[in-house]
Amino acid sequence: MEKFGYRFSFGPWNIHEGADPFGPNVRSAVDYDKKVEILKGLGYDAMQFHDDDVVPDLDKLTPTEISKQARAIRAKLAEHGLVAEFVAPRLWESPMTVDGAYTANDPKMRQYAIDRSKKAADIAREVGCNLMVLWLAREGTYMREAKDASRAVHYLLEAVNTLLGYDKDLRIAIETKPNEPMDIAYLPTIGHALALGSQSDHPERVGCLVESAHAILAGLDPSDEMAFGLAFDKLWGVHLNDQNGLKYDQDRSFGSVDLRRAFNEVRVLDGNRFYEKGMVGMDVKAIRTQPAEVATKHLRNSLQIFLRLVEIVRSLDQAKYKELISARDYEELDWFILNSLMGTR
Repeated sequence: MEKFGYRFSFGPWNIHEGADPFGPNVRSAVDYDKKVEILKGLGYDAMQFHDDDVVPDLDKLTPTEISKQARAIRAKLAEHGLVAEFVAPRLWESPMTVDGAYTANDPKMRQYAIDRSKKAADIAREVGCNLMVLWLAREGTYMREAKDASRAVHYLLEAVNTLLGYDKDLRIAIETKPNEPMDIAYLPTIGHALALGSQSDHPERVGCLVESAHAILAGLDPSDEMAFGLAFDKLWGVHLNDQNGLKYDQDRSFGSVDLRRAFNEVRVLDGNRFYEKGMVGMDVKAIRTQPAEVATKHLRNSLQIFLRLVEIVRSLDQAKYKELISARDYEELDWFILNSLMGTR
């Protein structure tokens, strides 16, 4: 399978039990070792991690125990010729983060978030990567009057600076989302994330990760968000998926809802040689009612759609493309792109 220089990743949560907020699991849990085998078998190159994907119940463990378990995961990856892409601190499921993590009103909760994030940085080092993704899930509020939004931004900046100082090799990619689980998020777009990073003690070590669905939930086009990050060489990761409107975060298979939107994401990534900059991460989940024995096809489909779109992007008649732009014949350009996607002339 030709991969055009790209490397691909997904996380253990992308092979899941089929639960939703309104119903039970519909599939059995899959053992981690089996997930690694599936990842390799589908043509992926790396695993994305939350800190407790690597070390379960890490809040109950000593630093020595955490280090030992993380090294064991690195060894398992190496057995299959795989690596870790990033480690993200899970700061949204603890009782200590119900009212926020870095931006909680309670200083004890804020300190918990910092301590947990330092453990995640330690785990990242042990599994062989220096990239931390910060999905700021609870950094916001359900009620504007409940928090001081300006102070919250400074709390976020303090957290980033603390982590950059803790590990001198650490790179931080901020993954933005406008809502869910919090109703109002403090860093809803990539512009917000990069503005905060520019004010950090080490802006060269702060970038961003764009997730397709998150951009759509903000009413933005994912390719434009990616292009914004690429313009400043700050796009260090992507989570590709799809989204059917401004609903909950659906994590549909990449390109399954809007193929042209997916085409433009690939066009922007490939045109800016993202294959030299980072990995293509998929953050997709199987349809809830999919039977367990076929509940990995969303991962197969997403990778294959991406590669097929790379083929289309690279096979476009560039002379014709430029001619139509120069003539401002945008209706013909529309037809040109649609025909390319449909495989017709």
